[in-house]
Amino acid sequence: MDGMKFTIVGAGSSYTPELLDEMAMRKQQLPVREVMLYDIDEKRLGIMEGFCKRFSQKLGLDVEIKSTTDLDKALYGADFVDTQIRVGGNKQRVKDEKIPLQYDLVGQETTGAGGMMKAFRTIPVMLNVARRMEELSPTGWLINYTNPTGLVTEAVTRYTKANIAGFCSGGIFPKMWAKRAMGIPYEKVQYDYVGLNHMNFISNITINGRPVTEEEFLKIAAENDDVDLELIKLLGVIPSPYLQWYFHTNEKVAKCKKAPQTRGEYVQDLEKEVFAAYADENNCEKPAALAKRGGGGYSEVAMGFVNAVYNNVDTKMVVNVPNQGAVSFLPDSAVVEVGCLVNKTGMQPLHVAKVPEMCWGLIAAVKNYEQLAVEAAVEGDVRKMKLALLAHPLVRQWEYVEKLVPELLEANKEYLPQFFEK
Repeated sequence: MDGMKFTIVGAGSSYTPELLDEMAMRKQQLPVREVMLYDIDEKRLGIMEGFCKRFSQKLGLDVEIKSTTDLDKALYGADFVDTQIRVGGNKQRVKDEKIPLQYDLVGQETTGAGGMMKAFRTIPVMLNVARRMEELSPTGWLINYTNPTGLVTEAVTRYTKANIAGFCSGGIFPKMWAKRAMGIPYEKVQYDYVGLNHMNFISNITINGRPVTEEEFLKIAAENDDVDLELIKLLGVIPSPYLQWYFHTNEKVAKCKKAPQTRGEYVQDLEKEVFAAYADENNCEKPAALAKRGGGGYSEVAMGFVNAVYNNVDTKMVVNVPNQGAVSFLPDSAVVEVGCLVNKTGMQPLHVAKVPEMCWGLIAAVKNYEQLAVEAAVEGDVRKMKLALLAHPLVRQWEYVEKLVPELLEANKEYLPQFFEK
């Protein structure tokens, strides 16, 4: 059949309409025939299907929108499968945030002990999606936005043969910062980008091919207001905003402990407002509250990848891929987040000319944690779970690990059959 089938796994997510918005902007390039919405939550799925039909009509996007709670039906014959699931919902996210905070540790959904639990809940589900794709859409591409995307991508590449591209909108943050700070169009800004998901560093920024001046570098860097500008000056590279958890640990933990609610609790409240708007049968506009949800740039990157692959357009993108020598001090099989050349053949990591020396230790330590965590998640291995936490720079101390492990497992018991059903 002409045109492509685009499946969204976790379509009950509030982000789904963003993908339709980007499809509409690219409809001359991308002949999407069918958008298949899949979710295990029938209520959210029904609301989203209704809204997406109204929204696509308003956008002038001529696609057939369908929904299903049958994963095989969703995956069958899909050209692209966008995954944005949250196993356990925001209810479990709040536990990921609160339990580590009791021990004065970072409580966050993608890193530290909380991020590990999100990986444990998510990886088995994502491996099932990938394995079903091997059978039902073997030439299709899995575009993963489910966090922690680096660990999910590592698991899928190690344990399946599915085609996967792991993404995070952080890959285009430097372009966003340059546009905000200096009014520079995206396509004129290039940079070296190296590390892991939410553990990366940006250097060698150029505008129209010329290196930025020190003044321009600082203007761009100042847009990353999560990391102190004086620290960025010292580093000489721009760290991911998530490096706030590593470079300002005590300050951030104290702030989280004083906050009236965690980020997960805030998102739970926000999503009530967002979904009330989606459920309004007279509404065909994205809710204003969606802008507060975060994740900006997500749909732009996802559909940019679809365009690069479907139309065989050589495109430089930041992707989570097996290392294959791009970062010399990490194993070839380790998934890294680096610049890649993307086209119909897939993704080719671009050699990173120089990784700033001060980044080596952190990147290597967090990758050590990630590889142990992936194995623990797949095998349901408590020993490897403990080793992963000991390897993590944000946990590390045995007295915390000893107490955290039983508490984290108990809090996630219904989502961790690999640890309990033996």
